[in-house]
Order: sequence, then structure tokens, then C-alpha cells
Amino acid sequence: MHHTNTLAMGENSAVSATVKLYCWAAVILIVAEAVGALSIPLGPGKVVLLPMVWALLIGAAIGLLSPRLPGSLALDSRAQARAAAILQPALLVFIAKLGLVVGGSLPVVMASGWALVFQEFGHFVGTVILGLPVALLLGIKREAVGATFSVGREPSLAIIGERYGMDSPEGRGVLAEYLTGTLFGALFIAIVAGFITSLGIFDPKSLAMGSGIGSGSMMAAAAGAIAAQQTPEVAKEVMALAAAANLITTTLGTYFTLFISLPLAVWGYRVLEPLIGRTTKASVTEHGPSSQDVSLETPELGWAGRISAWFAAGALALIANYVGYKVLSPAAFAGMAIMIGAVFVGELLYHLLRRKIPAVCTVSVVAMFLTSPACPWAAEITRLTGTVNLLAVITPMLAFAGLSVAKDLPAFRRLGWRIVLVSFLANFGTFIGAVLIAEFFH
Repeated sequence: MHHTNTLAMGENSAVSATVKLYCWAAVILIVAEAVGALSIPLGPGKVVLLPMVWALLIGAAIGLLSPRLPGSLALDSRAQARAAAILQPALLVFIAKLGLVVGGSLPVVMASGWALVFQEFGHFVGTVILGLPVALLLGIKREAVGATFSVGREPSLAIIGERYGMDSPEGRGVLAEYLTGTLFGALFIAIVAGFITSLGIFDPKSLAMGSGIGSGSMMAAAAGAIAAQQTPEVAKEVMALAAAANLITTTLGTYFTLFISLPLAVWGYRVLEPLIGRTTKASVTEHGPSSQDVSLETPELGWAGRISAWFAAGALALIANYVGYKVLSPAAFAGMAIMIGAVFVGELLYHLLRRKIPAVCTVSVVAMFLTSPACPWAAEITRLTGTVNLLAVITPMLAFAGLSVAKDLPAFRRLGWRIVLVSFLANFGTFIGAVLIAEFFH
């Protein structure tokens, strides 16, 4: 009896934490969309701060201020972990929207052919080429391998964990990259991508391919920043190519990192360390992050939790669509229902395939089919789903990402600025490396 009461209390607190998170997310995105885009001139280009960036920053600020807020408003670390758990299924709504864009733009994606395939080398080689030498010059030792062989998302953690163990120097390096990406990746890449776009040096399509980093939130931030500076027609192509590049990175990326970029980072370290390696106080990292520092195990949501996250993400996107783009029509509701339907079917496929293929891929394929020439209702589905602006779907995702950030800050403080700088360089390297290769093959 006592056990049942405890379980019921646990469930009640989880439900109330979830409701509180949804309310906060709604407030955040209304404020973010009301503020709108802000353009800051910087040298020959400009930095564009879009509503999604405000959502991320406001969410993070609320998480940080939580200890000083009244109990009914505060978000403790468990609620922040729940925000991270909600983000995973909620991102699938954004993936569905992207898939719907890609399906209608399949000819554009196909026409990019080799550029799309080869830009993948840029993603995985760019991180090492830019990040590793700087890490060694700053006096970082074997942590440099973990921090620069990839952009350090979940598959990279698994690869390093299996190869070296998470408490090894390489493990601490990949954790540093993971934390930097989680906390600042979307913000950093949105600013960088927006600034490089404003310079007008590269074709928007090449920039779009560079955005497919393999992280949903970072790809959304980069592609959104690029698309915001294009005509509506080019913006659609940008999102389609970014989604296609991201799909390749997500599916083939694990093999690329395992067989190409990790061996390259290990070889680079062996060759360069005796030549340019320095020994500084940063070389001894007893206070580096440990695997206990980062909540890799975000609580997994059951079916009820996932469905609630999809509907919440859909409702929040419709609010953002209304506040930011003044559209709240029956067509927008129908379009959102189609997106959630695509997510549901994609998730079912994911389970039927025994989780062998990531849900990101199954949802993408279902959504792409709906707007592809193979689907008899493609034109009507495209019309309905087109009434929901893609950037309005991104903003709620980054609000949840922001709300989940504060829990990782204590570990982040222990990293020191050197490893953070190296992580930023690796993120920049993956973007610019892919853009350069895509531009070359274009």
C-alpha cells in the first residue's frame, strides 16, 4: 500500500512538473515571438538574433533564476531533466515538418547529388583540422581527442565510452564537447551561420548543407538563421537541404565518426603533440567533468509522456505561428494534426523495426512520403502544412532546450575556458568544412 502511494505521488509530481514546464514554455515563446528578430551590424556582415535564440536564452535564464523564484514557479533539477526528456520526442514534430518540406523539394535534393554526399567529409574532418591543433597549443592533452573528433552528440558519447571509458581523458573531452554543445551549441551556431550568410560569400545551398550537423536543435538554429535571410522560395530549399544533410549525418554519421574522424583525431594527436603540444595548468585536468556530471540518462518518457510532448509541441508551435506570423486558421490546425500523425506513424515504425533505425529517420521518411510525388494527396498536404511556419515550430524546441540547460552548469564551470574554446572551434569546423566542400562540388 505504502509503495503504491509513493508511486502515485511520484506520478503526480511528474505530471505537475510537466504542466509547469508547458506553461513556462508558452510564456517564453510568446515573449520571444513578440520581441521578434533583432539585427546587429558587425563589420561587413550582421548577427541576426531570431525568436528561437531569445527562447533559448529566456529558458536558460529561468532555469538559473529558479532557486530565487517562489516554489510554485521554480524549476528544480528534476524538472529541468524532464524538460530535456520532453525535448527528445518534441523534436520529432520539427523533424516531421522538415520531412514534409523535403518531400516537396526532392528534385532540389536529388539535383545536389555529390555535393550532399561529400559535404559529410567536411562535417567530420573539419572538427579535427580546426580544433585539434588549437587544443594542443592551449596545453590540452588526450582530452583533445574526445573534444575534437566530432561535435560530441549522443552517438559520440557512446563511441568514446565503449572505446576508452567515460572517466578516461578522452571521455572527459567528449563530455566537455557534449556540455558545450548542449548549453551553447544552438546559440553559437545560429550566430555564426547567420553572420557567414550575411557576408554573401557562399551559395545559400552550400550553407544549408553545412547546417546538417547531426543535432536537431543545432541544425534548426543554423538553418533557421540562414533561411531568415533568403527569399521564401530559397528559404524552403535551404530547409530541405539542411534536413537532407542532417538525415545523412544522423544515419551515416556514427560510422563516419567511428571509422574516419576518430582514427584521424588519434593519428593527428600522435603526430602533432610532440611538435606543438604545450604543458600548462590545463594539462592536468583532475577537475574535468566526470560522467556523473552530466545527466546523459534523461528520464525516458512512456507512450503517454511522448504523446503529451507531441501535442504540447504542436500547440506551442501554433501559438508561436499566431504571435510571430499572425496565422491561426483551420488549415494551420489541420497541418499540425498531419505533422503529429506523421510522428505517431514514424514512432510506431521505429518500434516495429525494434529500434534498429533511429526514430528521426522513420519520422522523416513518413513525412517525406506525404509530400512526395508518390502520395496522391501531396498537393493538399503541402498546402495545409505550409500554413505553419517552420521557424514557429523551432521556437518551442529551443524553449525546452533552454529550460533544461541550468542543471548542467556546475559541471560546465569546471571545464575551464580552454576546452570550451576548443569545443566552439570543433563546432565551427564542422559547419565551415561542410560548407566549403559543398561549395566546391556545387
